[in-house]
Amino acid sequence: MTPPPTNTPQPTTVLALVDAMSARLTQAGVSFGHGTTNAFDEAAWLTLWKLGLPLDALDAQAASLVTPAQQTEVESLIDTRIATRKPAAYLTREAWLQGVPFYVDERAIVPRSFIAELLADPELGEALDAWLSEDTDRVLDLCTGNGSLAVLAAMAYPQVRVDAADLSADALAVARINVERHGLNDRITLVESDGLVALDGLYGLILCNPPYVNAASMATLPAEYLAEPELALAGGKDGMDFVRQLLRDAPRRMRPQAVLVLEIGNERAYFEAAFPTLEAVWLETSAGEDQVLLVTREAVLAWQLASGGAG
Repeated sequence: MTPPPTNTPQPTTVLALVDAMSARLTQAGVSFGHGTTNAFDEAAWLTLWKLGLPLDALDAQAASLVTPAQQTEVESLIDTRIATRKPAAYLTREAWLQGVPFYVDERAIVPRSFIAELLADPELGEALDAWLSEDTDRVLDLCTGNGSLAVLAAMAYPQVRVDAADLSADALAVARINVERHGLNDRITLVESDGLVALDGLYGLILCNPPYVNAASMATLPAEYLAEPELALAGGKDGMDFVRQLLRDAPRRMRPQAVLVLEIGNERAYFEAAFPTLEAVWLETSAGEDQVLLVTREAVLAWQLASGGAG
């Protein structure tokens, strides 16, 4: 019997293929942080997706055989991931946040906000719910991107109406896909707005995952992050440009006792340097207690009075 050519892929298992693709990603030095934190998880995601298997099926499918043709398709996808340095979510056109699937493409940042945990995790969410009034009937998701936080907020609070605002018309087009996908057209309103400029009325809760990356960090971001819209990332020299304007404007769009929940990532030091007299409550997430903060309308007004709103 003539042996097959050495360059022809041989049948392998799902787990073996994931291991091989993980090694390839590691060797290529790609960066993670858009849904996964390591090469193995990213390889599993892309492999299972390309094979048409559920993304949580690795254990159940680990010993299943993969045909040479399927293996070639997976290898091609991994090659694309390496060559383009695009986040995996842009290749699969899907990202998951707190177990909820969202469409995403290059028009919007890949959703990964820790605010999602406060909306969807009952234990962590208690810290946020304690600040909300029974009269809270309007929620704003500012800098909504692909609309994921707006969708999760509508799911978490069935009695509220949600406005989802963004400066980017492209991002809002992506958000519309997700609002429709989850059947929330009647409860979520998409608004193109530069900050709070195009919004009216009063909100009981404002959620915001703004552009907050400082200039020095922007200059050293891996290619995967540079594949995302810069508008959604860059926050100026200290990362606080958008936040300064938001804190100046927010009280006019907050009802009495309303709260603003703000994500600032790894920029807590810059935040506290910019707003040293602002009384903020830091909320616990899986990343610790220095990524997401809460401020009341009254605290913002007191800060404005004490500092002149200079920030």
